[in-house]
Amino acid sequence: MRIVNRRTAFSTLCGGALTTGTALLAQKAKTPPEPQDDLPTIKVDVDLVNVMFTVRNKNGALVPTLTKDDLTVFEDGKQQTTKYFTRETNLPLTIGLLVDVSGSQETLIPQEKHAAGQFFDQVLKAKDMAFLISFGADAELLQDSTSSTKLLKRGLEGLRLSTSVGGLHPGPVPTSAKQKGTILYDAVYLAANDKLKNEVGRKAIVLITDGMDYGSTYKLKEAVEMAHKADTMIYSIYYVDQRGYYNRGFGASDGDLKKMSEETGGHLFHVGRNNSLDEIFGQIQEEMRTQYALAYSPTNESRDGSFRKLEIRPNDKTLKVQARKGYYGSK
Repeated sequence: MRIVNRRTAFSTLCGGALTTGTALLAQKAKTPPEPQDDLPTIKVDVDLVNVMFTVRNKNGALVPTLTKDDLTVFEDGKQQTTKYFTRETNLPLTIGLLVDVSGSQETLIPQEKHAAGQFFDQVLKAKDMAFLISFGADAELLQDSTSSTKLLKRGLEGLRLSTSVGGLHPGPVPTSAKQKGTILYDAVYLAANDKLKNEVGRKAIVLITDGMDYGSTYKLKEAVEMAHKADTMIYSIYYVDQRGYYNRGFGASDGDLKKMSEETGGHLFHVGRNNSLDEIFGQIQEEMRTQYALAYSPTNESRDGSFRKLEIRPNDKTLKVQARKGYYGSK
């Protein structure tokens, strides 16, 4: 896999081997402030598990009025004590928009540009940030993290077909075993690891794709694992042009997108006749602004790096909680 930043190459995967170059999204070094001797030093060592989640009723509508007493948290089946609980609508948000530009998506790119531009206009607030990556045979950083919708829209204009397959209408599948078609898993992994893992606040990846992967170095499980480690939700938008699969003997599938979204506390959306891409972006915006945040100190104090299963159970059994399925205990 070849990852390209138009200004700086940040990571390259060749022949299955990882070659580290300039960091994917190298952060500018910050000059530390001058120490102030007259200020006291306070050290706090507290292990907290933070969980962002939404709740829906039996009709699928978001429920924004719950309190801490309406929910119980379990880790590996053991009840936990919630220390903090709030409805977070203003916590800083970092969004990574990942757009599939493989051959099967060629005719959808213009609408993706338009809808994504409107989404950035509507969802980004003063303290929010977003970045833009396109992926097909390669992945390209079109715009690094910024709060400027102007820069993000300029990045959207850079969306263009990325395929290693020749022909007038290339499809999503490479013509030889060594070529790559759609590196979906790689794009998710690198966005989570190189861009979001060290960010604070709420974090989300928004995927626009037909859900097919051909040629990634990382596997689906590894992409989901890295999203967990980055505390990042994945919102998947299943967007398919069936003509891209015409006479190819197979079709697109949303199975992998569903797994990534459900595991990380996100949501899977389908673009269709009754649900346009613009409307879906509106639904994602509403969901991001109708989230709860809770934190607890886990009863399991070991730091062995193992995966811990999370479950938030509402007292009202008709309600459904949408949250990540677990986290990795930090070593």
